[in-house]
Amino acid sequence: MLDRNATSLDGKVAVVTGSGSGIGQSIAETFAAHGAKVVIIDKQEDLTRSVVKGIEERGGVALACPVDVTKPESITTLSSAALDTYGQVDVLVNNVGHFMPGAGPFLKTTENDWEAQYDINLKHIFRCTQALAPQMVERGSGSIINISTVETLRGIPGNSIYAAFKTGITAFTRCFALEVAPHGVRVNAIAPETTDTNQIPLARWIPERYQDKIPLMIPMGRFGRPDDHAGAALFLASDLSAWVTGITLPVDGGAITAGGFYRMEGNRWTNAPILADAGIHPG
Repeated sequence: MLDRNATSLDGKVAVVTGSGSGIGQSIAETFAAHGAKVVIIDKQEDLTRSVVKGIEERGGVALACPVDVTKPESITTLSSAALDTYGQVDVLVNNVGHFMPGAGPFLKTTENDWEAQYDINLKHIFRCTQALAPQMVERGSGSIINISTVETLRGIPGNSIYAAFKTGITAFTRCFALEVAPHGVRVNAIAPETTDTNQIPLARWIPERYQDKIPLMIPMGRFGRPDDHAGAALFLASDLSAWVTGITLPVDGGAITAGGFYRMEGNRWTNAPILADAGIHPG
């Protein structure tokens, strides 16, 4: 039987990149609420200070480290800040990412777009992992969690470069997990579906006249919330997943399982919305 304290992160130190807002913030706050000392990484200093303040007001422990992880020199700064302050890092969450650079048809993208996507979605994961994983290997324990996307599991027109680098996260997660498994270090990934954050403000993006259709867009009836992914991260960081490594966990409300099928009124489903509008239901 699992101990009731299996979700505890007491005595653990967690570094969470991009934790000044959105999914990263929710992960950091959740880890702190479960006992971890958390290093808040974000390029916007005011956001790191705000998150730290909130955690401390709730009785948690956190350290602000305002750096841009896409800059090589910043990795040394964040690594030193975490290790000099707390002596170790038990959990690394590589959360930073963005779909915007180079968005649009692939044939209209440039090499600058490709480099921008590499920097924001994959290269910093290599750097942060290479900086912090060695001390995990040396101590014989640790958990690394990479934030990917469900777009690694399906095609997404207009974001080929983004999906390519995010898919690289999945491959890196699998391969590196095998390399460090004998040393007691686990490496996993989370693949979020569309989640309402400041980066993707769905409340502003979806016109009011379509708001009532949101329950039909995702099998579970709503888009993601940052806390959905924080729960998955807590599972992967804690002893609940002590024998789990190398996986990419979709947190998607059933979107990948549904494939090309969409909900309709009356709990009916279709894989051809245009035909469904005409009263034909081939699905």
